Amino acid sequence: MIKQILGRIPRKSNPKPSPDDPAGPTKQQSSTSETFAPLPSFRDVPAADRPSLFLRKLSLCSVVLDFSDPAKSPFEKDLKRQSLLDLVDYVATSPSTSSSKFPETHIQESVKMVSANLFRTFPNADRPDASVDGDDDDPAAADPSWPHLQLVYEFLLRLVASPDVDAKLAKRHVDHSFVLRLLDLFDSEDHREREYLKTVLHRVYGKFMVHRPFIRKAINNIFYRFIFETERHNGIAELLEILGSIINGFALPLKEEHKLFLARALIPLHKPKGVGAYHQQLAYCVTQFVEKDAKLADTVIRGMLKYWPVTNSSKEVMFLGELEEVLEATQAAEFQRCMMPLFRQIGRCLNSSHFQVAERALFLWNNDHVRNLITQNRKVILPIIFPALEKNTRGHWNPAVQSLTLNVRKLFLDADQELFEECLLRFQEDEAKEKEMQAKREMLWKRLEEVAASKATVSSEAVLVSRVVSSLRLASNTSPRTAVST
Repeated sequence: MIKQILGRIPRKSNPKPSPDDPAGPTKQQSSTSETFAPLPSFRDVPAADRPSLFLRKLSLCSVVLDFSDPAKSPFEKDLKRQSLLDLVDYVATSPSTSSSKFPETHIQESVKMVSANLFRTFPNADRPDASVDGDDDDPAAADPSWPHLQLVYEFLLRLVASPDVDAKLAKRHVDHSFVLRLLDLFDSEDHREREYLKTVLHRVYGKFMVHRPFIRKAINNIFYRFIFETERHNGIAELLEILGSIINGFALPLKEEHKLFLARALIPLHKPKGVGAYHQQLAYCVTQFVEKDAKLADTVIRGMLKYWPVTNSSKEVMFLGELEEVLEATQAAEFQRCMMPLFRQIGRCLNSSHFQVAERALFLWNNDHVRNLITQNRKVILPIIFPALEKNTRGHWNPAVQSLTLNVRKLFLDADQELFEECLLRFQEDEAKEKEMQAKREMLWKRLEEVAASKATVSSEAVLVSRVVSSLRLASNTSPRTAVST
């Protein structure tokens, strides 16, 4: 009876150990120690136990550590690094023993681990665009966690490239959301990360055919936002490099979707002031389109003329270099469609006071294909650029530009002496008319000054000279006296 009564009395529970009590760790400490418990290498366990060990290592590597303080959690960081190395080695070198080496569960957990480590907010999001400054070696842009991130990228690259990963299973987890977040990482200021992203995205594009239209559309949206909103993005060059390979694989005839991409995204990419950071890749993509479909040359050249720089000489030199590449892939029919506006712009470049612009424009005649196109259409082209050639010959300050201009002038003279002399005569006539107009303009202004001076001596009132609508028109059509009303 007494035992029954004592049994009903609640017993006093043992006190919980404090965090500082060495006799017993807290629940959180126990969880952390269990998560980062050392795991054996894949070589040290039987083949049957390796799939479960793979999942355990993925779980360990999914824990995100703070790398801003090198002295914090050194044991956990070293253990995670070793586990990542084991995972990379396992995916890359382990022979496929069965068709289920990478079942859907393993793919799902792998994607979760990659997402937990890679997808993050960049700390310097408000910093000026590194692509404009061109400074990829800025120490402030280096992520202190890069040694671990590099191993995660290497794991993802090996996983996507592995023939043992079934694309039909993997596409459920490497989905549109994953691709979008992967594309967001291209804005990283660390060029090493962008290089890995470029390779990974290219492999994803190649392996998952179902995602290809979505990836192209997502890249388009990045370009649109960059061109028309921010003009700030670090990964435009890498995205264009990926697209260069994609465009190279386009089947002929080109789809309307691809032509719209050229007109609405690639050509407007010439507009931003930071185009120098990605111009080489952009020029390659544009030239690829022209080489695949020669009819697009007119669209490309007119688009470049639309965004031709006015005051940026270095950008103008880049445009002239790209123009030569496009013209080299242009056929005669397309060249004739755009040659008049094109050579009006080239004429302005020939007369540029910046010697590199004038020199680069004159170098177009060193290209055999371009020179042949110009020679075949000299009756249209020479009258347009002849004034620019003559002005350079007579008075350009740079001797190299003068010498190159004389060489181009001689090419036209040898090709068609009659046309050359006709253009020279017309230029001289226009020059004489211009001098006559200038003299009349000066006479008109002198007369107006005399009338104003005479009026000022008679009275102190302001002098009104009326009906002088255009001094240039009056100078050419009327005598100076009839233009003055007293």
